[in-house]
Amino acid sequence: MSEDPYRYFRVEARDLLEGLSRGVLDLEKGVHDADLVAQLLRLAHTLKGAARVVKQPAIAEAAHHVEEALAPHRGARGPLPRSWAEHVLRHLDDIATGLAALDRPAEDGAPAAGGRVEDAVRTVRVEIADMDEVLDGLAEACGRLGAVREELEALGALWRVAETPADRRGAGGPARRTPPVVDDHQPSLEALQRNLAARLEESHAHLLRVRDAVGRLRLVPAASVFAALHRAVRDAGQSAGRRADFEARGGDVRLDPHVLTALRDALLHVVRNGVVHGIEPEAERLAAGKPAAGRVEVQVTRRGDRVAFVCRDDGRGIDVDAVRRAAVERGMLSGPESSTLAAAEVVRLILHGGVTTTETVTQVSGRGIGLDVLRETVARLKGDVTVSTEAGIGTTVEVSVPVSLSVLPALAVDAAGVALVPLDAVRATRLVTAGDVASSAAGERVVHEGDAIPFVPLAAVLGRPGPPRGDRRPRPAVVVRSGTRLAAFGVDRVLGITDIVVRPLPPLMAAAPVVAAAAIDANGGPQLVLDPAALVTAAAGRLPDAAPAAPPARRPVLVVDDSLTTRMLEQSILESAGYEVDLATSAEEALAKARLRRYGVFVVDVEMPGMDGFEFVARTRADPVLSRVPAILVTSRSSDADRRRGLEAGASAYIVKSDFDQGRLLERIRELVS
Repeated sequence: MSEDPYRYFRVEARDLLEGLSRGVLDLEKGVHDADLVAQLLRLAHTLKGAARVVKQPAIAEAAHHVEEALAPHRGARGPLPRSWAEHVLRHLDDIATGLAALDRPAEDGAPAAGGRVEDAVRTVRVEIADMDEVLDGLAEACGRLGAVREELEALGALWRVAETPADRRGAGGPARRTPPVVDDHQPSLEALQRNLAARLEESHAHLLRVRDAVGRLRLVPAASVFAALHRAVRDAGQSAGRRADFEARGGDVRLDPHVLTALRDALLHVVRNGVVHGIEPEAERLAAGKPAAGRVEVQVTRRGDRVAFVCRDDGRGIDVDAVRRAAVERGMLSGPESSTLAAAEVVRLILHGGVTTTETVTQVSGRGIGLDVLRETVARLKGDVTVSTEAGIGTTVEVSVPVSLSVLPALAVDAAGVALVPLDAVRATRLVTAGDVASSAAGERVVHEGDAIPFVPLAAVLGRPGPPRGDRRPRPAVVVRSGTRLAAFGVDRVLGITDIVVRPLPPLMAAAPVVAAAAIDANGGPQLVLDPAALVTAAAGRLPDAAPAAPPARRPVLVVDDSLTTRMLEQSILESAGYEVDLATSAEEALAKARLRRYGVFVVDVEMPGMDGFEFVARTRADPVLSRVPAILVTSRSSDADRRRGLEAGASAYIVKSDFDQGRLLERIRELVS
């Protein structure tokens, strides 16, 4: 695949387009200084030149039209006509359409490079994918340093054993003093150990600071969506025959671009609703003593690890009686229910979708889907949304989302293995005794803050072996919240709070519904990141199970792959099926491990640096001891020749990654180890 020829142009052009859109809307309102037109002319000229460099004449021509429209208004001080703004915004829409078409560049016809490189660069634009790659590399480096630290600790333990007299080690016989060579080099070795430990800690702390800095660098300001929200308010007002001004504050608050991109479309629905359903016609506003033009404002604030978007309008407020009637017509409420339901509960109905008080369908309203989109988006982002309204005063929609879905604080717990629960969903940790648990046909419950909430061992939810049924020792529990629902989960230990770099699950991984993502521990091993909503749902719907039968003893499985993602996938699949798993990042490391421990099966990649999988299998088949351990090749190489070569080398099975099936892998392993 050829390099993307528009990679940097898209980043620059979108920045320029955002500045142009914001400026044109300010000119239309008259909120600008005498230099704004000159600034916009520079933006349009820069965009035109950049488009010509990458051979995009349509974008260049549209930017030229924007220049021509701006030029006569240099030094303008008052608002410019709406018809003028419409004309310019149409050209900006053409540019946006052209940029969208470049998201999937053609393979051929890459343009020639042009322009000169600046000697001094004050600002660097980067793609989010590049930042993600840096973060992944730093996480991997931190993992490797963690492993080195453990080896250093092991070295220290061996040193202490070496310098201890034999009789104190329980070896029997007469006491022997420390070997002379240890005495001779003891000061140097101790100094070396101290220096190595200090340098390791400094390096690890430095890498963590760099990781955090890169994490902050990849965050984008909330102001990057303000121009789109301003445009939505303007267009909705024009379509509905309303006058509405837009105000925004808190644009310097930064958050994950993936969060902001997902939230942008939902916020567009919110501000459009504020205009169409909230802002009254000019005559009605004047009669009510309000300014002729309505106001829609968005305020963004940082609240710990979350960001709140508060969208307010100063319109008539939500017509609660109209919502009641619409809910009855749709069958969501009966007539008697609607008359007794509190106003706050009625308002919450509009978040369920399909409830609209608009009698006619237009291009911007009438289908009752706006706040439904908001609810679904916020749920996907693990956020919260509330709606409040006051008749004649206006409506406020508040959306709270995590700053980042990539780096977040989590509570680490041990439940027959480490699991991670997003910290913002943890309401409490407590000790649960046998007397605290009440059993019924609907499952077990514990009392938390006066309410009986579901209680279930977390290991059972994850399909792991839990404590024996007769074990009545007090155990820790974690209370998890999702929306207004709570559930408690018994764990073996609460390990503490940690910041994790969240990684999406591999596409082939069929994880349990309660697993949302994965993280990598200090040694490069995978850890499960749990979904609070799925956890609470699972606890509410789970009946007590019979005591699980003890699984038959199995020899461990050795997974050999240089890809972190593949190791994580295969380890998770095998451990979920009850196998103990060891990992090796190379065939050489795997051979060393195989000679120290008896395995039930080798699961081996083919393409690895140094010794490849074919050679590893051939060497183990030639070894009198290792030849008794079957080997499965899991590889992306799918040709008949490669498959033949693998089987001829002695592999018991050959699985192609593109046809990967978790059930088939487990079935083949069961056949081989039995």
